[in-house]
Formats: sequence, C-alpha cells, structure tokens
Amino acid sequence: PNAIGFLRLALIPVFLLVAFSSRDGTDALPATLFAVIGWGDYADGIAARVTRQYSRLGALMDPVTDRLLVVSGAAVCWRFDLLPRWALAVLAARELLMLVLGRYSLARGVELRINWPGRLAVAPVMGSFFFAMVGLEDAGEVMLYVGLALALAASALYVRTGLGELRASVVP
Repeated sequence: PNAIGFLRLALIPVFLLVAFSSRDGTDALPATLFAVIGWGDYADGIAARVTRQYSRLGALMDPVTDRLLVVSGAAVCWRFDLLPRWALAVLAARELLMLVLGRYSLARGVELRINWPGRLAVAPVMGSFFFAMVGLEDAGEVMLYVGLALALAASALYVRTGLGELRASVVP
C-alpha cells in the first residue's frame, strides 16, 4: 500500500508538467494521469485492507497526497479557466487550511477520522477536475459545486470535533 502511495505522490509533478504543457488543459494524457492518481487512493486503501498492511506513514501520507492532488487539479483548471475560479479558490483554500489544521491537531494529540461528508466529497471534487480536463466543463462545474458543499460541511464537522476533543483533553 505504501508503494502505491509513493507512486501517487511521485506522479503529481508529472501530471502538473504534462497538464501545464498542454495547449488548453483538455488533453487526454493529463486527464488520464489525474484519474490514475485519484483512483490510486482507492487502490492503496484496498491493498491495505486485503494485505492487512497498515502503517502510520501510509495513514499520514494518504490525506496529504489527496490534498496535493486536489490543489494540483484546481491549479490546472484555474490556469486554463476550465472551472469557476472563485470555487477553485475556495476549494484550494479549504484544502490548504485542512493541511494546517491537520498538522495542528496531530501536534496536540487529536487525530480526526474522515467523516461522511468528507468521504462523499472526494468523488465529485476529483470528478469535477477530470470532467473539466476532458472538455465536459458543465458536468465538471456541477460536480465541483456538489463536492465543494460537501467538503465545506466536512470541514465544519472536523473543526467542531477537533475543538471538542481539545476541550476534553484540557478539562480534568
């Protein structure tokens, strides 16, 4: 599972190079690379369950890779104006904020588990970039709005849960 995780992480710069080198951001190769990296998230999870190989490194690397992929997809869609920039900016800011808050919570002994809105947000967010990169911007835009709403709901729940756990750890 960690090998899949490292491969996903290594492919993100390749995706960015290929995507930014494209004429208009809607070429097959960058879209395919994006899809492979995105589906790799499921592949490493399945591999971990089937082989019963769980590691702290994998648990920490997976969400960071996912967030880097989302920010990378948003950057490509921004560069080629494939999706509404205001929504891409909100989504990218949310992803970066979640990285910072995740690091902060881990440093204080609070480990947040993915919640259902967060789980449900992954497919429409990743799908929005893929559909935009294959020239189906309208489908991508709808998926982006659905994914963004779910991602923001997930963030609110993460903050609420994290604050509750921090308060509980302070109270004797």
